[in-house]
Amino acid sequence: MGELAADNPTIAAFPRAADAQADESVASIIEVLQDHLRLARDGRLRSIAIVTVSADGAAIGTQWSCSHGDIANLIGKLTVLTHDMMAART
Repeated sequence: MGELAADNPTIAAFPRAADAQADESVASIIEVLQDHLRLARDGRLRSIAIVTVSADGAAIGTQWSCSHGDIANLIGKLTVLTHDMMAART
C-alpha cells in the first residue's frame, strides 16, 4: 500500500503498526472490538450497537446490527445509556 500511495498522491497510506504510537485509549477500543468479534465468531451475539465519537467530540455516530425483533429493545437501552452518560457529566 505504501508503494501505491507514493505513486498516487490521492491515496494516503496507513501508518505501519511499528510506526504507530502506543495509546491506552486506542488499545482499549481495539480490545473491546476484538472481544466482540470473538463473541460474534462464536455465535454468541445476535445484536450489537456502537457509538462513535470523534477525537474532538464534534461528531457522534451510531451504528447497529440486530435481529428484527431486537431494534426497539436496543434503542431503549441506548436511550438509557445516553441519559446515564449525560447525568455523569454534570
